Amino acid sequence: MLSEELLTELQTMGLRLDDLVAGTTPARRGGAGPTDHKAVRIAGTTLMVPVYNQSSGSSPYHAGAPNVLGVADLLRNGEKLGLISFPRQPNFYSHTTTDGVPFWKIAQLHSHNVLATTLLQNCIRYGDSSTSCQFCAIGESLKYGTTIAYKKPLQLAEVTRVAVEQDGIEQLVITTGTPATKDRGAKILRDTVAVLREQGITIPIQVQCEPPDDFSWFAKLRDAGVDTLGMHLEAAGQAVREQIMPGKAEVPLDYYMDAFRAAVAVFGRAQVSTYLLAGLGDSVDALVDLSRELITIGVYPFVVPFVPVRNTPLQNHPSPSPVFMKAVLGPVGQMLAEAGMTADTIKAGCGKCGACSTLKSFEKLNAAAVC
Repeated sequence: MLSEELLTELQTMGLRLDDLVAGTTPARRGGAGPTDHKAVRIAGTTLMVPVYNQSSGSSPYHAGAPNVLGVADLLRNGEKLGLISFPRQPNFYSHTTTDGVPFWKIAQLHSHNVLATTLLQNCIRYGDSSTSCQFCAIGESLKYGTTIAYKKPLQLAEVTRVAVEQDGIEQLVITTGTPATKDRGAKILRDTVAVLREQGITIPIQVQCEPPDDFSWFAKLRDAGVDTLGMHLEAAGQAVREQIMPGKAEVPLDYYMDAFRAAVAVFGRAQVSTYLLAGLGDSVDALVDLSRELITIGVYPFVVPFVPVRNTPLQNHPSPSPVFMKAVLGPVGQMLAEAGMTADTIKAGCGKCGACSTLKSFEKLNAAAVC
């Protein structure tokens, strides 16, 4: 069985492929994260692994030619470690909406059972270096015509219904670029989910946005049918925030914490989450200390290794080392296990899916110790 350390190393270093396996879920180029990734299944675990960025091109990890079942040898520096497989391309990708848009332009398969979409494929911060998040590629897929600027609620309902029926999709994640409104996307997310529920979509849904100006939006989102909420910090320290995402850094960390407390009061413990990108400049202690504070509040800190994406200012920024990731994920996994806030307690969202990090594996190690 492959160790947590090895899986973490694979996810940070990426994977070289002989060829993208015919009939499997295509690797994603550009767009909101995870991007330049491909879903792979190793030792019973599904991971999103970078395959298109610079680091993956020089990775020691390599997948050999797959057999007819899409299974290949996983090698490190030429030494076979085990087998790797790839989720099949979902059936819903072959469909088109009633107004003529390919389903795959509306929503994408993430991992093997998660449907995800970016509602607004643009952001007030994107395109201006004085405000943009330096790791973000939200405009790339729009530029190359692989998505559309706005996913209408009825389009998303149509896609979701077929994805559930034909591909066993179990949850839906809806993120959005930040619009030029004080609610920071909460209203359009609320309105979209309300339509989805009216259309008979019953699977758990997470929505993701920046903290709105009025925390009453949290109850409005819940009442519309949202199960969990993501508000993503990405970085822990203010200096890193200002350097990496100057626009978002104008929203103080204290305001995020107030928003987290208000949201947990509405959605419950572990049903509010945040992304923390390890490797942007925050120390191990900074990430662990912030995670501890978040867990105390009831927020799930989804700690993910930063992966450089092509055509972004950080495309040459190094990924964190596996040693760094283990130093962060070990303590965070232990704290989550001790708090009873492991990924399996989340109703929907990136933390529930877990494919963009190996945090789940570290939770399981510590959950066994707690028991």
